[in-house]
Amino acid sequence: MAPETPIPPCNLAVIAFDRISPFHLSVPCAVFEARPDLGVPPYNLRVCGAEPGPLRTSAGFEIRTRHGLGALSWADTIIVPSWRDPLERPPETLLRALQRAHARGARIVGLCLGAFVLAEAGLLDGRPATTHWHWADLFSRRFPQVRLDADVLYVDDGEVLTSAGAAAGIDCCLHLLRSRCGAEVANAVARRMVVQPHRQGGQAQFIEQPVPPSPELNPFTETLAWARAHLDRPHSLDSLAERARMSRRSFTRRFQKETGTTVWSWLMQQRLAFAQRLLETTDHPIDHVATLAGFGSAVSLRLRFREALGTAPIAYRRSFRGR
Repeated sequence: MAPETPIPPCNLAVIAFDRISPFHLSVPCAVFEARPDLGVPPYNLRVCGAEPGPLRTSAGFEIRTRHGLGALSWADTIIVPSWRDPLERPPETLLRALQRAHARGARIVGLCLGAFVLAEAGLLDGRPATTHWHWADLFSRRFPQVRLDADVLYVDDGEVLTSAGAAAGIDCCLHLLRSRCGAEVANAVARRMVVQPHRQGGQAQFIEQPVPPSPELNPFTETLAWARAHLDRPHSLDSLAERARMSRRSFTRRFQKETGTTVWSWLMQQRLAFAQRLLETTDHPIDHVATLAGFGSAVSLRLRFREALGTAPIAYRRSFRGR
């Protein structure tokens, strides 16, 4: 269910540059495109050229943008979807434009190698951040003042966000959408894109098979589906392994391969996501939400909510009901 009152439009700028990867450019454009049928509130999205066009892409064709860096002064959120070469310093005009936007309060997002651009602009000094694991050592040597965490999908540090590789860029953009519009809208967009609805930023980068390619039914996948449908019940590694008719060791290995995280972390992610949906779409008391989502008590729900989302359940609900 969408928030009860309209969410004001967000001015969103996506940076394009010469030799850009079309896929990286398409990620924010796909997540934030106008989808009134899915309840996505308006995003005024502009693709802004960091250099005079036409801009060549890494796929061999050219693109033209209607806007330049001057449009960044208009944007509430600016996304740098990648960068063409981590060894190349971005143009000074781009770095200064990002610095000015940050100084006036715009949210700046660096996806994948876009974290190098934010670091070159000095926006990550003293902050936690991430980037693609392949370039993590280079990033650490180039920018020792940044607290790099190369093992996570994305880092939300308030007005500055960074993500790992291409798929993690989708996760980061869905996180931005979820933060503004709620879990139901973000999940609807994820389903339309055929990607996993919710992966927490702290989840591991390297996942051999983050989204199963087909709805194959087997004891393992049926067990995960059953656990998601019964979050109000207590679950443990041993109880789930027993239900999947697997040894503890085999289940742990399969679980790590499929999800990239531990059973405890996965259950916490599922419960938090379910609690978010309940807070957005129902009038259930906080105690009842905690019970339905498997937290056991409102105290536990508040603790986990604040740890993961930086807010209290009642404040989260109020933020959506009050729009």
